[in-house]
Amino acid sequence: MTPRVGDTVPELTRTITLTDMVAYAGATWDWHQMHYDPAFLERKGLPAAVVDGQVFGALLVEQLQDWLGPQCFVRKLHFTFKALVFAGETIRCEGTVTEADDTQVVVTQRIVVVGADGQETRVAVAKAGATVLLGRADGPGAA
Repeated sequence: MTPRVGDTVPELTRTITLTDMVAYAGATWDWHQMHYDPAFLERKGLPAAVVDGQVFGALLVEQLQDWLGPQCFVRKLHFTFKALVFAGETIRCEGTVTEADDTQVVVTQRIVVVGADGQETRVAVAKAGATVLLGRADGPGAA
C-alpha cells in the first residue's frame, strides 16, 4: 500500500477509562491528582478524571502505526490541545494525507470527543499531524 495525497487515515476510536489512566500514570510517573483522585476532582469542580495530555500523542502515533504497519517510523509529531477529555469519554483520531512519496507520508490529524451516537461533540486536539518515514528509522527518508 502506497499512501497518496487525499487518502483518509483509518480512524482510531477509544474509550479511555480510569483504569487506563492509572496504568498510564504508573508507566509515565505522572501522578497528578487530576488524573485519578475523586476527592481532588470534586474540590476542583471537575466532572471526572482528566485524561493526561500525552495520551493523545500516543494515540495519534498508534493510529498511524496501525495503518502503516510496524515498519513505519514517526519522525515528527505535533499536536495542540483544544478541550479537556474526561475518563469514560470516547475519542476518535482522524487524519488525512497531505504529502506522500516513496519515502515518507505527511498527515494532518485531529482528535474529537464523540457521543454514544458516534457524533462529534467537541474537538479535543486540533492542528495536529506527523511526518512518517516508510520503512525503518534509518531507511528511506531518514536523511
